[in-house]
Amino acid sequence: MCFVSLVLVFVVILSTEARADLYGFKNITNNLAGDAAIGEAQLFVDVTPYSGNQVLFTFSNAGSEASSICDVYFEDGSLLGIAEIFDAKYNESLYPGVRFSKGANPPDLPSGNTMQPPFNVTAGFLADSDPKVQPNGVNPGESLGILFNLIGGQTFTDVIAAINQGFTGPIVAGESLRIGIHVQGFDSGGSESFVLTPEPGSLLLGSIGLGMVIARCRKRKTLIES
Repeated sequence: MCFVSLVLVFVVILSTEARADLYGFKNITNNLAGDAAIGEAQLFVDVTPYSGNQVLFTFSNAGSEASSICDVYFEDGSLLGIAEIFDAKYNESLYPGVRFSKGANPPDLPSGNTMQPPFNVTAGFLADSDPKVQPNGVNPGESLGILFNLIGGQTFTDVIAAINQGFTGPIVAGESLRIGIHVQGFDSGGSESFVLTPEPGSLLLGSIGLGMVIARCRKRKTLIES
């Protein structure tokens, strides 16, 4: 059984290697080094095609340290607008406790103006926890989906190219896609801002899945021997 599980994990790894769609976040405020490190270690966004003319951004908090994604900001020219927010209002069983709405307060990514070039939020491309309190944000073990329509002719491949363009070349207005998040709910009581950064998605997912399977197999072996 363990062998079969390991095979399945490697199949998943191979299938995800063809898609560069998992990204982490880099801190731009560094109000407290510990909070910045928490965000960089456990906050991610997965970008996936949803339909022929839509793309889904799934924000997740994959750690145990107290933190909450409370605001999400997009700077882009290839997306048409927010089509749907997948949270508890959309499906309580899939997104328990997560409640977001279009618009955000503050309307600009905190400290986004310190970036080069400054982070300019695209009108209508922002969302925050509703009401504006930490428990309704994306806390450890939770996720949030934001579905976008694509501008006519744009594809999922174009979206990924726009994201990666910001990592390989200069930011170009209307061409590059940047994503920022504002995070609160740290034990320190502080807050931090983060922006998208490249993440070895398939390796990360594979190592998590492989580690879980190996741990399960070891537990099973221990129980059998005892």
